[in-house]
This record gives sequence, structure tokens and C-alpha cells, in this order.
Amino acid sequence: MIPPKAPGRAPLFLTAADTIRVNIETGRLDRGQVLLEGPLAERLKISRSSVKRALGLLEEEGAIRRFDGRGYVVGPPDDDTAPIRSDLKSIHLVVDEAHDETLNRPNWKRIHDQVEADVSACLVFGQFRIVESDLAAHFDVSRTVIRDVLGRLQERGLVTKSSTSRWIVAPLTAQSIKNKFELRIILEVAALRSAAPFIDRIALERICRSMAAAEAEGRLVRPETWFRLVNEFVDLAILSTPNEDLRQLISANMKTLQASQNALFGLGLFGDALAIREIRMIGELIIVGSTASAAEMLESHLSKSRDRTIAQLKLVAVLPQPGHIAPYLIPV
Repeated sequence: MIPPKAPGRAPLFLTAADTIRVNIETGRLDRGQVLLEGPLAERLKISRSSVKRALGLLEEEGAIRRFDGRGYVVGPPDDDTAPIRSDLKSIHLVVDEAHDETLNRPNWKRIHDQVEADVSACLVFGQFRIVESDLAAHFDVSRTVIRDVLGRLQERGLVTKSSTSRWIVAPLTAQSIKNKFELRIILEVAALRSAAPFIDRIALERICRSMAAAEAEGRLVRPETWFRLVNEFVDLAILSTPNEDLRQLISANMKTLQASQNALFGLGLFGDALAIREIRMIGELIIVGSTASAAEMLESHLSKSRDRTIAQLKLVAVLPQPGHIAPYLIPV
């Protein structure tokens, strides 16, 4: 399932600059140490272009300086310390956990989640175009990496390719919502019926109690609570089906819908406690063994959820485009 949007990662060159800066400040990179793009790129496992931008930033800050030779020297512009050409492989550089994860992840993984979140955030605001070169420059990665990321989002249905090979973020429309909820009804009702013998009733009772508590707090439910309760129910009561192909189809279909819901929540909307109440009632029917009634109520709940989502989309249609849309997304 898709969680609420997470904070974006810093561009790779900024992460590299932070790492080098920390090692200068802690004395691991002494004054006079010569810094070369190639060895640093190999040491940090990133591209030379990212290292070049990082070193340029540190030069602007006065942490390093150019000299009569290749590369940079650690120290301010007026420093006269003689250059030290130590092998960077022999220096133990300190990298904090967050930077270590960023610097050592495959390039596509470093940016995939952020691109997915950016694309999801614009689904309800019309059609957008993505230019590969703009996206590559934004994240400081190669176009090969960008094609990999966009290809994965294409498999999820979040982006498409036009007849002229342009990447397009297709807008979420009332018809596309109807189509996806129709698919949800077909798939999830069947999954619930087949999952019934395998559902952990004790865990389901706990989820139902949590839902009742959320309902008691009022008509509106905080987005993070709404996502957690809905996803816990789906994982337990729907995705417990032994049919692996069915699980994969359900998960893929729900991801796009939950991405759009996340975008709506990002505009200040809250989760509807009525939807939580409907799901709780489905859970209670499952607990007492009324699988047929639970399946029938699930179909009714999904139909109502479709109508509520379309109503929210109509509300958004009269709002101006928000300022937080990523700069590489070009309105069409």
C-alpha cells in the first residue's frame, strides 16, 4: 500500500558535499589534502559529475580552493598549506547513516520514491509532461537512470508514453476512477471470499476496535490514521487470499487510487469516518463467519467509495494548481 508522502531526498551532489564537508570539519581530510574528482567518485560510489558539483559548492563556501595542479586543496582561499597528495582510499571517511544509505543505493532507487510522490501529487490537477533531460538535471543522474525510473512508473500506470514518445502523467478523471473501482469490486470481492478461511480473526478484531475508536473521534479522520486503518484491513482481509496473481493485481490497482487519495489529502482534506465505519462492519461480518454478507457489503462499500472519490475530484477541479508541484512537471 502507499503511505502518506515522505519528505524528499536531497540531490546527490548535496549529499556528497555534506559528506566531504563533515570529513573536513572533523579533521579526517586535513588542510592541504588534494581532492580529485575521480578518486572521490570511486570512494563515494557516485558519478564524477555529482562530485564536480559538490566540489564546486564547497569552493564557493570557502572550504576548499583551487591550486596550481589538478583538483582542489582542503583549506580557505588564503591558506598557504602545501598540497598533500594522500591516497583517498587509505583515509577512513565518516558517512552518517542517512548519507550512507543514499550514497550506496542503486541510482534508480535513490530517486524512485520521490519521483513517484511528485507524480502522485499532480494526478488530480490535469495532464503533465516529463522531459527526461529536465528530470535528470533535477536529480543529478543520467538519462539512463531516468528511463529506468519512468519505466517502473509506467508499469504502475502512473505515467504513459505518447505516440511521439513523450512521457505523460495522465490525469485522474471521473472515468478512470470508475474503471479502477470497477476493477476493485471484481478483484477484491473475489479475494475476500477466497481469503476468508485464512484470515486471522484475532488480528481483525483488533483492527475493528481501532476503527471504532477513530469513528468516536468525529466525522473526519487524520490522513495517516485513515491510510493505516484501510491498509491494515486490506492486508489482512483481502490480501490473505492464497491466489498470488490476484494479490498482485489488487495491489497494483490500489496503488494508483491511493496515490490520488494522498494527493487529495495533501490539499487539506481529511479521511471520511463513514468509510472507516463501512470497513469495520465488513470486518465484523467476517469475524462472525458471514462471508457472503461481508462480500456483499464490500461491494457496496467500494461503490460508495467510488462516488465519494469522484465528488472530491470535482471539488479539486475548481481549485488553482498548488505551488508544490515539482518543477520538472510541465503542465500540458
